[in-house]
Amino acid sequence: METLKKIAKAILFPPIALVIILVPIAICMLIYAFVYVGTEHIFSYLAYFISAYTLTIVSVRTPAIIRFCMDFKKENQYLKRYFSDATLRINVSLYTTLFINTAYALLQLGLGFYHNTIWYYSLSAYYVLLAVMRFFLLKHTRNHVAGADRVLELLIYRFCGMLLVLLHTALSAIVFYIVWQNRGFVHHPITTIAMAAYTFFSLTKAIVSLVKYRKYQSPVFSAAKVISLASAMVSMLTLETAMLTVFGEPGQENFRRIMIASSGGAIIVIILVMAIVMIVKSTKEIRFLKKEATN
Repeated sequence: METLKKIAKAILFPPIALVIILVPIAICMLIYAFVYVGTEHIFSYLAYFISAYTLTIVSVRTPAIIRFCMDFKKENQYLKRYFSDATLRINVSLYTTLFINTAYALLQLGLGFYHNTIWYYSLSAYYVLLAVMRFFLLKHTRNHVAGADRVLELLIYRFCGMLLVLLHTALSAIVFYIVWQNRGFVHHPITTIAMAAYTFFSLTKAIVSLVKYRKYQSPVFSAAKVISLASAMVSMLTLETAMLTVFGEPGQENFRRIMIASSGGAIIVIILVMAIVMIVKSTKEIRFLKKEATN
């Protein structure tokens, strides 16, 4: 009996190094099985077995993994600083998204020149506007303490609201061409599923961050999170288009157009409302602060 317990423990609680190695192996084997050899191949059955075993030991090890991550977070000086410094977190996020938005803008602009179509120009304009907003926010957060100059932050907040109106225009053109020309974003089913997981994570994180960062009373922080929320909602539209294209059945073009027009229209309206609220709210507060300063 003791021998069986030891064997079971060794199987269910292997060394953490083995768990870390098995996770990417299982993922790669599943992708290779689905994409190249099909679901009925012997390699696929082996991939199913290894992935099921990996999922089991990861689930069993989850409490220990969480404790390890929490302890590492407390002991590592860089992580301690990152999680305790809101400005640093904002800057890291802005640097990352600014680089990605700029790269996408240049890519779509190049495709626009090559194909000579307003579709790619609209996508490029969308990413350029995101990059511009994040550039101005990053320029401020690098050189100023959050909340030190509220009027300046409100001016930047209002400027981002104005750019969101332009973003709304570019997004309207994108949705129009998707519906009118029945265009979409085509991806492999595995890629689409991965996109879905990332998109739902991004949207959830954007909503939580928007609420969480209100406690800092910084219009610049709030603007950064509003932009992240708008970007996440557009990613939802991209995901919907890709899923309807990949998993939709032939002859459902009208259904696809109705769904994209409905959700795209709703996202456009929400972004426009957020932009108007940002402009009106910041304008009122700027007038109040200036009036108070003169008295």
